[in-house]
Amino acid sequence: QVQVVESGGGLVQAGGSLRLSCIVSGLSFGNKDMGWFRQAPGKEREGVSCIGWSGSIAYYRDSVRGRFTISRDNAKKTLYLQMNSAKPEDTAIYYCAPDCGSHEGEISSSFRDWGQGTQVTVSS
Repeated sequence: QVQVVESGGGLVQAGGSLRLSCIVSGLSFGNKDMGWFRQAPGKEREGVSCIGWSGSIAYYRDSVRGRFTISRDNAKKTLYLQMNSAKPEDTAIYYCAPDCGSHEGEISSSFRDWGQGTQVTVSS
């Protein structure tokens, strides 16, 4: 059974930084594209970033490109999201998931066993 555990969220002022982590078990992490997703109150979950299995390719949604950086450590089966220059509109619960992809600027995943996520709150 696939399990994902997200951590690293918290309260940060606008312009600040956070680093999210996601530890994955139950799958061959090093062979999977991995992504970050987020869901703000009253909104649908949206794709934030997706990184290829080797780490050589990454995709970002337009609103975070240049501010967020996705990375991974396959030996540790861990996915990261470095959030810089945070904005209040980044406030959401952040989730990670395998099997992400990008099509016409939209990042998605067919994953169903979502974790609890980690709350990120950016104050203005």
